[in-house]
Amino acid sequence: MDDFDVLVIGGGIAGMSIAYELSAAGQRVCLLEMESTLAYHTTGRSAATWIGTYGNGPVRALTAASHDYFLRPPADRYEEPLGKPLVVLHVGSHGLGDAVDRLHDDVAGLTPEARVIDAAEAHRLLPLLREEWVESALVEPGALEVDVALLHQGYRRGLRGRGGEIRTLARVDGAERVGERWRVSASIGQEFTTSYVVNAAGAWADQVAAVFGAAPVGIEPRLRSVFMVGADHVDPHMPMVLSVDPDNPFYVKADSGQYLCSPADATLTTPHDAKHDELEIARAIDVINEATTLGIRGIRTPWAGLRSFVADGSPVIGPDPLVPGFAWFAGQGGYGIQMGPAAARLGAALLLGRDVPEDIAATGFAVESVLPGRLAD
Repeated sequence: MDDFDVLVIGGGIAGMSIAYELSAAGQRVCLLEMESTLAYHTTGRSAATWIGTYGNGPVRALTAASHDYFLRPPADRYEEPLGKPLVVLHVGSHGLGDAVDRLHDDVAGLTPEARVIDAAEAHRLLPLLREEWVESALVEPGALEVDVALLHQGYRRGLRGRGGEIRTLARVDGAERVGERWRVSASIGQEFTTSYVVNAAGAWADQVAAVFGAAPVGIEPRLRSVFMVGADHVDPHMPMVLSVDPDNPFYVKADSGQYLCSPADATLTTPHDAKHDELEIARAIDVINEATTLGIRGIRTPWAGLRSFVADGSPVIGPDPLVPGFAWFAGQGGYGIQMGPAAARLGAALLLGRDVPEDIAATGFAVESVLPGRLAD
């Protein structure tokens, strides 16, 4: 039976990053992943951006506190920046100018460089956008395109370099509290003892919690479909465009000589190996062709991932209020990459009983907004 200070359940960016931060703080850590491949479900299917205007208040605060990590990552794990410059346009078609204004008012505090522009300027910045389709847009000039694979690999190297262990094909199927410690069993006969368990299981987080006798926090796995569109020439520096229309959303960005497109769907589903939604993709093609001059007739390489939310849209980070030795690091929604570095430092601090890191507190972040106890009935 293997003994550790902390077991982290989940091998995506959430689990890998907090496992590293705990190991860096001197904990003996083992990460358990149910699949044969790390980062199989959500992390490996991410659209890979840092967008400061994306998400609710707590998400934007953790995103802001993660910004420098992507541009100046630790030299002991990375040889180059993790982010490249990206301009983002949040576009409102006719009748949605007020939505653009409200977005600007909401994000101005942490993203002061974001500004509202008219249709002509939006078209100038992104010529494939039909000027007549646009009422106004919010431009964020300081966004980033993120190398997700490199980010994950760096945390993985760091964890191993500090003596942390990683076990794949290790689905947790039993747990028993023995004194002040957990005795945990996983598939293929693996057994562990540990002082603490961190639940970073993404869409499966409520299922994992049940094994430890913790109440669910209401994880909602939501399907996000993505597809590629080929073209003779794609400007690699073109802005990413996102529609602010909640009833007909989409986004488009340049990606490796093609266009990466999404219906920006968020269809409630169950934890599973996600498959793309053909009807949502068809809807997106219609509105993208209406909004742009892409003229999409066929697509390449569709896929999908799961984005896991709780009801208020904030992540769930910190010790469970009722189950000793059990902590949550879940509900990252579609923001797990962009807020990952700060969220991992926060999660480690809360588990170890330390103060919120100063740079995170400086954003105006309220720790009460992410603690699991806020979701109790």
